[in-house]
Amino acid sequence: MHVHNNGCDHRVLTANNLTGDLPMELNSLTNLTELRLDSNYFSGKIPNLGSCTRLKMLDIQGSGLEGPIPASISFLKNLTQLYLTGNNLNGSVPDWLINEDVRKREVDLSYNNFNEKSVPQNCRESLDLGKCLNRYPCSEAYYSVHINCGGREVKIGDKIYEADDNPIGAARFVPSNNHWGLSNTGSLWNTKDTPNEYLQTNISLLTMNDSQLYTEARHSPLSLTYYARCLANGNYTVTLHFAEIVFRDNRSYHSLGRRAFDVYVQGVNILKNFDIKNEAGGVDKAVIKTSKGVPVTNGTLEIRFQYAGKGTTAVPLRGLYGPLISAISMESGLSESDLKTGGFTYKQIKAATDNFAESNKLGEGGFGSVYKGALRDGTLIAVKQLSSKSKQGNREFVNEIGMIAGLQHPNVVRLHGCCAEHNQLLLVYEYMENNSLAHALFVQDKPKMEIDWPTRQRICVGIARGLAFLHEETAIKMVHRDIKATNILLDTDLTPKISDFGLAKLNEKENTHISTKIAGTIGYIAPEYALWGYLTYKADVYSFGVLALEIIAGKSNLTYKANEDYVSLLDLAIVFKEKGRLVDLVDPRLGSDFNKFDAVRMMKVAILCTNQTPSLRPTMSEVVNMLEGLAEVEESDANLAVRENFEDMQPQHESVHQQSSSSIYDLYSDIQISEESAIIVE
Repeated sequence: MHVHNNGCDHRVLTANNLTGDLPMELNSLTNLTELRLDSNYFSGKIPNLGSCTRLKMLDIQGSGLEGPIPASISFLKNLTQLYLTGNNLNGSVPDWLINEDVRKREVDLSYNNFNEKSVPQNCRESLDLGKCLNRYPCSEAYYSVHINCGGREVKIGDKIYEADDNPIGAARFVPSNNHWGLSNTGSLWNTKDTPNEYLQTNISLLTMNDSQLYTEARHSPLSLTYYARCLANGNYTVTLHFAEIVFRDNRSYHSLGRRAFDVYVQGVNILKNFDIKNEAGGVDKAVIKTSKGVPVTNGTLEIRFQYAGKGTTAVPLRGLYGPLISAISMESGLSESDLKTGGFTYKQIKAATDNFAESNKLGEGGFGSVYKGALRDGTLIAVKQLSSKSKQGNREFVNEIGMIAGLQHPNVVRLHGCCAEHNQLLLVYEYMENNSLAHALFVQDKPKMEIDWPTRQRICVGIARGLAFLHEETAIKMVHRDIKATNILLDTDLTPKISDFGLAKLNEKENTHISTKIAGTIGYIAPEYALWGYLTYKADVYSFGVLALEIIAGKSNLTYKANEDYVSLLDLAIVFKEKGRLVDLVDPRLGSDFNKFDAVRMMKVAILCTNQTPSLRPTMSEVVNMLEGLAEVEESDANLAVRENFEDMQPQHESVHQQSSSSIYDLYSDIQISEESAIIVE
């Protein structure tokens, strides 16, 4: 690529199959206001462009560049559009991009390899559109999603294809509703680039079946991604509907256009240089592509349509290239009726677990065993087997079904169903690939899972969000009563999920507290609950505070070796706080590879949560805001170390009964916890 400074104010070299390094001479184009080099095959780094002070648009999307974002771009004060998505850029996202007003310019850095620690955990559309998904909690599980892309709602047979007629624009994430959304990257070349340019409508007569799906379509100049979310985990069939309704098939100039793009489903390239017109044998003809057995493991299914530099870009008109999609259908191999509570037979579960084979046993505890299983469609499940002879087992079984059958949230474990046959009480859950948080942090006789600092932050915030959901956002608000590391499960992506609702208590809105029998785990129980049986949401807040300290320190509060100075991990944290040494509590396995400011903030939040006085503890929604840096951490001098001497508690009650916890995964043989670690007081 050769550069000549001829005074031109814009350079457009989109999709020219250019290779090699970008020349340093680009920096001499001081009159340049627009530079488009997207959809090529460059190598090397982005050169210094600091002298191009008049530059308003820089578009180098999908061009194979690597290395960090150069500091020189920060000097381009007139730059209002920066599109670097779909490269191999790495290093840290610059502070000047993170901290600037998001209204100042359109920026898209998604689909790169930036250091996760530098990417804000909260949603920033201009930095990573995909991160915006977690901003919208799930209220229920979905087993199918049907979208009429770019068009109004239509009904085909018994399926309703939802409307998708929001024009959006460049570098935007749009949550269309609570279970799907879409993001668009890239702006149209040398057009007015109005929002309606991203929607296409056919004006000719369509004769194919289900023509309503092909009358409108959504279009993108570079990358268009649909996210289905709040899905029940399992295998899905994805059906994509295409029709070329823009280019024509006659002798006019409009017949010369050619569209080609790639399609990715869950990150897998299923269609390469896909040409709708060529595949269909003409325009205004339907092409249907189906992918079966698409796995969903974290409730999300991603479908991306990516322009890869093939086809025409200015024929018949500028701006008509890029992906075009008419409709999308995603359907689970299991219907909602298959997975409703009570929807499993003993025969189904027996087959799924290979007759409860020893090789499928994940562990066992006080109320029975836990097995891994696979349904006929390949969906992995965890089967919690409770003994029907146990009074406590029966009580917990009924309680747990009632508590979580209707709960759907990214940070709450999903109950698929249950079975009560053949003297068996069985609960069927989604399978968690990475077991429990305790398993990841505390296992001693095997190499521990390496959990870096950003992941620990994300886990901590996820647990807080899950508890805020249980306390404040569900119709059946509840107190969990047994928040601890063994009751936090981790999926494939290490997303935390709160489990084990066998000890949970419902709370009616008008009740400020519940007087109840004490149940929980020593080391996590709030003092007012342990001593007087006074239960509020703040008991879970206390337990969360202890758990947060464990996540930071990589040590269990249960197995902490007490001495004359410190009787627990919480005790040690409070003393370190008073001495200004909180950073010394951080897990030494992290070395210096963590953000000290964020670590200290998390520990201060944890200590605030464990205040002896319930009214001085924050709510879980306040905790989420503090952990995400959206609110200041309140300081309190009223906190004293709580030394868990439960002998002082016994005179308050007639009898104390020990029980082991019954979490799905806290029963692993390599992480057995003392039977004395959990209590019920009657």
